[in-house]
Amino acid sequence: MVAKKDKNAQRVKRHIRVRAKISGTADRPRLAVFRSNKHIYAQIIDDVQGKTLAAASSNEAGFEGIGSNKEAAKKVGMAIAERAKAKGIEVVVFDRGGYIYHGRVSELAEGAREGGLKF
Repeated sequence: MVAKKDKNAQRVKRHIRVRAKISGTADRPRLAVFRSNKHIYAQIIDDVQGKTLAAASSNEAGFEGIGSNKEAAKKVGMAIAERAKAKGIEVVVFDRGGYIYHGRVSELAEGAREGGLKF
């Protein structure tokens, strides 16, 4: 019998490999994405201090619509950009979290760019 590969374990390995190369600083924090089956989450993180500067998700109280589609991802991207602008953050480094830059992850990135973040 063929053993089935653990897709999440493979994603975590990719994420660790990427995180070895990129890091968020106070000047250029990291925009981290997490995608579950039902929702999508985004955080802006300063890795030097180990603090989350801004966060947005499709799981929040005021969010309208289904959290697991491209439209929701774009709304979350625009929300994280708006919250980052309020804190004075304009430039970030994008951390796709080991996910393929496709679908909901790319829509979140496009929404953040439309909201005014540069990366």
